Amino acid sequence: MDKYIKEYTISQLLTEYPFVKDFLEDHLIPYRGKEHLTLDSFFKYLDPEIIEENAINPELFTKSLVEYIDLMKQYFVSDKPKQNSITIYPGTHKNGREEAFDSIHINSGEIIAIVGPTGSGKSRLLADIEWAANNDTPTGRTIHINGRSLEPHERFSSSNKLVAQLSQNMNFVMDMTVEEFLDLHATSRLVKDKEKVIQTIFDKANTLAGEAFTKDTPITELSGGQSRALMIADTAILSTSPIILIDEIENAGIDRKLALDLLVSEDKIVLMSTHDPILALMGDKRIVINNGGIEKIIDSSQEERQILGKLEALDRTLMNLRQQLRYGNKITLKEESNNA
Repeated sequence: MDKYIKEYTISQLLTEYPFVKDFLEDHLIPYRGKEHLTLDSFFKYLDPEIIEENAINPELFTKSLVEYIDLMKQYFVSDKPKQNSITIYPGTHKNGREEAFDSIHINSGEIIAIVGPTGSGKSRLLADIEWAANNDTPTGRTIHINGRSLEPHERFSSSNKLVAQLSQNMNFVMDMTVEEFLDLHATSRLVKDKEKVIQTIFDKANTLAGEAFTKDTPITELSGGQSRALMIADTAILSTSPIILIDEIENAGIDRKLALDLLVSEDKIVLMSTHDPILALMGDKRIVINNGGIEKIIDSSQEERQILGKLEALDRTLMNLRQQLRYGNKITLKEESNNA
């Protein structure tokens, strides 16, 4: 690609690779108003004072741009399916005691519940995974992604993260509608059939949310549950991050089981910090945290699956009662008995 890059106009680059805009601006390239020029022509006629003031090296810039586009294409336009994995190697508890396990290996499509008392260190484990810790965090853990430690540029990249985290608060500040938000994200990801993808995300989000919303709803007017539903659907379908970290999804006001099913159906690895017994039992295994460290790893048993079925039946009853109250209906002993 490098022998052709100089022949591209800046406009062509921005159209084919929208992420180039950030690269140009990060390198202080004053391209606006000159999008019709090729890179070669642009640098030939660029004011030498601007080149010197912004420390621009045209040859080095072009080489770096080619490397950047090639890297971004691996994340954004690859149709090649890939099996992803996480391996957690032990660190220490808050008191310095070593964590008593050899390693924890997690593959695509698995759901891992992280449980423990408040303040026990659940969020710290999520943070270690998010930043692919390399024995350089307070716990001393090491995290391998796909069998290896990540390089610094992979760990700290703001645009190509292998890990996406859905926090408890999903407050939007952008002044745009749901459809505009999805269109912006889909465009940046260079997705094919953009309109179809946007419609799919929108439909899935409304299925997850307890209260429906429209495409022209301003995202700043979405409720907490609607915001979380939109971001889960968007992350499952559009995000390139293969690993999803969720902090206390039980407080989101959405259909939790459908949310997890959606994420797993897209071959994501899902790790969730939770106090909810239903969510905990939905996991393939549970990581138990105590005193800042991993205390034990529990594989879900058949008996727990049977208990989960009973809990889900109770949960459906509670959800139905919640809906009745939401719409101003009276709750009677007969209705309560029918839901039981």
